Amino acid sequence: MADLFLIARIAGRTVAIDSNQVDSVVDIGEIIPVPRAGYEVRGLAALRSRVVTVIDTCAALGLPHSDGPTARAVITLVDGHHYAVLVDSLEDVAPFTTLPFAPGVALDGGWARVACGVVERDGDAVLAIDLRSLIPGQLAAE
Repeated sequence: MADLFLIARIAGRTVAIDSNQVDSVVDIGEIIPVPRAGYEVRGLAALRSRVVTVIDTCAALGLPHSDGPTARAVITLVDGHHYAVLVDSLEDVAPFTTLPFAPGVALDGGWARVACGVVERDGDAVLAIDLRSLIPGQLAAE
């Protein structure tokens, strides 16, 4: 049985995010930096009368900080807290079946930490990611 996935681009790469991890998709306004926050925390933003922690996805993946516009984000709920995970763009929502990696597939850097399989989209393999793995402290807590 297929699950519903959000297709997005992060750090120039197309990824699939299980819709069970998606609370909403939003445009992010002003981001206020937080002193002494981890390098992956871009800051805080106001969103529909609540404050969310904004995650710099590139930094969370161990890539250089994103210099481009940071207007789009996927909101996810982890341990009762809302996080805005920045994305380059959003492309589609569609049903897919998660498949295991083919033998010998190696992912570099932070991608290996967040990957949870692949989905096939129009004949291409798209990396399925666990959004929670981008949230500071979540990998150590599991």
